[in-house]
Amino acid sequence: MKNHSVLQAEFTLSHPSPPTHAAHSFSMLERHKLMMDGRMRSKGTPMVREYIARDPRTGKPIQTSSKKVNEVSYEPLEGRWSALIPADIMSLAEGSLESREVRWMGVTYSLTRRDGIRALSSVSQNMIPIAHKFLLRAFEDEDDDIRIAALEVLPEFAVRRSDELFDWLSVLLDDTSPSVRQAASEALARAAPTFPSGVRSSLENELRSEDHHRRSCAWKGLESLAKTWPDVVADHVDSLLLETEVELRRKAAKLLKTIISRKTSAVWDLVSWALNDEDAVVRRTAAKSLPSLANQDVRMATMFAERAIVDLDAEVRLSAIKTLKRLNRGHGRARDLIIAGARSNDIRVRQACIDLLPSMMSEDELRILANDLLKTEKDPGLSKQLLEMRFEAALEGTEAQKNAALAPALAVPDLDIEVLRSQGKSVGLLAPRPEDKVEGEGPPEPPVQAPPASSVERRPTQDELMGYHDDEDEFDDMPDEEFY
Repeated sequence: MKNHSVLQAEFTLSHPSPPTHAAHSFSMLERHKLMMDGRMRSKGTPMVREYIARDPRTGKPIQTSSKKVNEVSYEPLEGRWSALIPADIMSLAEGSLESREVRWMGVTYSLTRRDGIRALSSVSQNMIPIAHKFLLRAFEDEDDDIRIAALEVLPEFAVRRSDELFDWLSVLLDDTSPSVRQAASEALARAAPTFPSGVRSSLENELRSEDHHRRSCAWKGLESLAKTWPDVVADHVDSLLLETEVELRRKAAKLLKTIISRKTSAVWDLVSWALNDEDAVVRRTAAKSLPSLANQDVRMATMFAERAIVDLDAEVRLSAIKTLKRLNRGHGRARDLIIAGARSNDIRVRQACIDLLPSMMSEDELRILANDLLKTEKDPGLSKQLLEMRFEAALEGTEAQKNAALAPALAVPDLDIEVLRSQGKSVGLLAPRPEDKVEGEGPPEPPVQAPPASSVERRPTQDELMGYHDDEDEFDDMPDEEFY
């Protein structure tokens, strides 16, 4: 181990003394005063390079979510140790400095080695190799508090250097001290969304742990992992759905809604297996993810809804109906499924499907189907609803309903109204106004009466009686012979 003087010499070489300029010296003093007073540095330490999660089996990068990665473990947790300057952090972590008093949030604290270990993630990059050695040494310390402090800083420090850290995490998950095991479980939950390949084996074991706290922390980490690396979660769900313990399968099914956006055949297989599970709760949970799937892949959503609508569990069937509501109900298989569901033995399924009929059918088609469904429907409420669908106001309604169904006459344009009124003509049922009379026109002429009919009766000629009619008669210009 390097003594304190050697460590201080390395720190001095990497951090030369500031110039003697008065203004610069004042700013450094002010900065030191702010740190000692507890107003800490800016949150978060820049990474050397971007962390790339890789599949431990193939070594290839693991595909991440399209959303921004939730870098939970990138941000250091604040505490009284945040008021320490780097030199004191390294001295306390090494053990060469027993304690250091600082002010944090207006309170004076005496910090020890545990606080120095906890603050290792905030040192500068050129001090990381030495800080890494101090952290590894803390993992095997006999003091439980030192091991706990090392576990608390592990997710933050791993972003800057992760060598051997997750190996120690897997060891301390089975530590003899209950408090150390608890700290290790919490560190696993924080590190999971950022380091899926580093915690993969530990997470698999902790998800199946018999200890309630260890299992709950592992599931918390897996849920956070679903937001950043859904493909990794799909692999975990794949194995969990094969477990004989029903509680594991139920929890795994809850993650389907989160990873279903991946649109991959692996996810489709997981949904299919969950819908075929022998436990009704697993099938219900899987069916609740189908409405989200309908917005992404209509074909797969229709296939799963067709299977779920005939499930023995009523909740699964209702989830299938909700899925059909989001599909193109007017065409294809979804329309047939809704019509078939209107004849289901489950009254809730019938009710949901009958509610969808008006939005997917014309009035004539709806009346025909409603008449057909009324022949077998026994529920009074649904029968009343079908009767309303069958009712046609234009034919069977009251006089007011029939009149309301008539199409109103087209409105006469304003220009045409003005022209007609200027000519003294009526518009619709309105008589012409006196002021609209055309100037220069006299009173209307009396109607011409037809002359009175002659009292002389004309008798038919012989040829007309015999049926002879010449097309061209040379005597057409002569008057017909009259007989008295």
